[in-house]
Amino acid sequence: MNIQLRKAKIEDAPALAELMNLAGEGIPAYLWGQMADPDEDIMAFGARRVARTEGGFSYTNAYVATAGDAIAGMLLAYPLPDPYETGLLDDIPAVVRPLVELESRVPGAWYVNAVATASVYRGKGIGHHLMKFAEQLADEANTRSVTLIVAEENIPAVKLYRKLGYNVVERRGIVDYPGCSHTGDWILMQKQL
Repeated sequence: MNIQLRKAKIEDAPALAELMNLAGEGIPAYLWGQMADPDEDIMAFGARRVARTEGGFSYTNAYVATAGDAIAGMLLAYPLPDPYETGLLDDIPAVVRPLVELESRVPGAWYVNAVATASVYRGKGIGHHLMKFAEQLADEANTRSVTLIVAEENIPAVKLYRKLGYNVVERRGIVDYPGCSHTGDWILMQKQL
């Protein structure tokens, strides 16, 4: 299979929203549902959010893996601020607080906010390819490490990250939300470059 990587485009926003929600364990759709109008399609709302140029969940921070004309996977990655100011944690939705706390532990790191492969393309090495690309981007940006957060119960993902040289740095408990498929902890993993 011939997989190509490219910078995401605004017209990729619907596919990116679906993959970001997949990588985000349903948290994006949960949060978008709280912001959308009651009769609005949540994923259409999410696609509009992804189509913006500001914020971490912007297509401007994303890369896509394509197989022909199809988007097979995506990477959402960028450097974390240094210093990392969390602001008032009480102002952040409870479901996101543990993630923000973990992000704040690695200021200045290259952060893989989301990496996902479309279901029909799983098991073909696309996730591995995207993670290696994230490390290349981090190196080009002169950052000293790459970090990510994953649910400890997401065994296939944790296994891949360990195989690539990522180690657990810290953990925080998962706050339950509608559609939450995991219990246990979020784990912050890091690889020194």
